Amino acid sequence: MKNIFMSRGADKIVNTCVKVEKNEEVVIVTEESKLSIAEAIATEVYRVGAKPILTIMEPRKQDSEEPPIAIAAAMKASNAFISVVGKSITHTNAVKDAVLNGSRGVVLTQFSEEMMTHGGIECDFVKAKIECKAVAAALANSEQIVLTTANGTNLTYSAKGRRGNALYCIVEKGQFSTVPTVEANVSPLENTANGVIVADASIPYIGIGVLDEPVRLVVKDGFIVSIEGGKQAQMLKTDLAAKNDPNVYNIAEMGVGLNHQCHFVGFMLEDEGVYGSSHIGIGTSINLGGTIKAACHYDLIMKNATIVADGKTILQNGKVLI
Repeated sequence: MKNIFMSRGADKIVNTCVKVEKNEEVVIVTEESKLSIAEAIATEVYRVGAKPILTIMEPRKQDSEEPPIAIAAAMKASNAFISVVGKSITHTNAVKDAVLNGSRGVVLTQFSEEMMTHGGIECDFVKAKIECKAVAAALANSEQIVLTTANGTNLTYSAKGRRGNALYCIVEKGQFSTVPTVEANVSPLENTANGVIVADASIPYIGIGVLDEPVRLVVKDGFIVSIEGGKQAQMLKTDLAAKNDPNVYNIAEMGVGLNHQCHFVGFMLEDEGVYGSSHIGIGTSINLGGTIKAACHYDLIMKNATIVADGKTILQNGKVLI
């Protein structure tokens, strides 16, 4: 019965997001807990005359851990890939290599059966594409970007020479996107970010989710040097320290959520897409235009941000101005 209700979401992912064509080989990467979602998608891939290749792996121990070599090879050889997993494989060499080889893909990390029927998946992705590309273009190659919020965020960095990434859930050859978040992002130049980040909306990883109280992080020369706050801040601090990798503190990304249908629910790809929100990604940046590979990639999400790029206001108190 659940597969019936998920069929519309599967149709949107296969036919709108990935635009699967007849006889294409589509690799679907999943794990046992997400199998019902993966099967609904595989059914739609088969219905349109393509060839679903369903691969089931042991759940990754942490986000950004590479999938098995055999699955990575299948992704690279595919026409398209769809990732339906709990722990993210978005920021991995497997995804990077598949895209560079000409495959196209979408990632559905932390997806639930409910998310296949309601919420961000209901967005008009074709319409959202226009605004998303405009914001990404405004961020690209900026000499100085300043991110502020009323709760105390004040972060400055350079994105000179960096591309703007428009993730609007529709992919062409050699592209990947997250679903259902619609976001425009840019990867700061390494070692240029300085200031303070105050996450006040969500950190949808390691059981933190929607925030009960703000998490304050101080940034110096591109890396987080302190984390302060209550219990949830301590959870983040302990987890990052346990990674034993200095690159997990790297300021890897700044993104702007642009999906009117998303809400803060504690799941990564729903929370990141909330319209008018902003997030700072930390850790791995290689799939966003940066050069850092870390043991993880986490996003620190805040509400009602203001973003100014080279003197031009792009976002003001959570409202897009371009």
